[in-house]
Amino acid sequence: MFKICTVFLLLFLYVPHLSAASTPTSLKDVVSALEKGYAGLQDVQADFSQKTTISAVNREQTGSGEVLLKRPAATAAMFRFNYAKPKQQIISNGKEVWFYTPENKQVMVNSVTAMFAGGNSIALTYLTGLGHVSRDFDVSFAAEPRDKNGNYQLELAPKKASPALAKLQLTVSAKAVEQLQATGEVKDVFPIVSSVVHDAGGNKTRIDYSRARVNKGLGDGKFNFKIPEGVEVIKQ
Repeated sequence: MFKICTVFLLLFLYVPHLSAASTPTSLKDVVSALEKGYAGLQDVQADFSQKTTISAVNREQTGSGEVLLKRPAATAAMFRFNYAKPKQQIISNGKEVWFYTPENKQVMVNSVTAMFAGGNSIALTYLTGLGHVSRDFDVSFAAEPRDKNGNYQLELAPKKASPALAKLQLTVSAKAVEQLQATGEVKDVFPIVSSVVHDAGGNKTRIDYSRARVNKGLGDGKFNFKIPEGVEVIKQ
């Protein structure tokens, strides 16, 4: 379970609408909608569903719950995953990360600095760093440029190799792209419908986002974890 939690964390650290626009959409339009949207993102709270495929054993694991993210100006991003299924939490205040599994009465603690070691910085920051897609990735349209709802599907290859992130696939809201084409601005500052991370081992994790609420002023207290009594603490 720790491996699955870690994969999901990698996903988080770095909602659909059929386009009626007649203007041809370029790759530059989609990337601009993504980057300009993220420029205004301060915090987001959203529901998620997750499916992880483990290549070595040909097995799938699923999860769902709520995710909270805050991007302070001067520190690393803070985040919180409240899993409803399976019951667990992944929380970071920007300095430490806690993996809590109530069923096992166990919490694993790691520093953000340690997690960023070993070439994993892009993998660990991709969802907070999408304002710099064109800087960090080689971007192209997927084999099917649009999904069944008209949203745009991208493939991103990191310019710096990482075992945790061999390839990233993103689905970007068509509505956000249309806003950019029509007005030059993007009101949807979290235009990600879904993301799929492929690691070097052939494993992949897909996350679908819904009911995103952005820039509501999430307090720092939501990103701290008080270790319950009787819980085993494992420091990584």
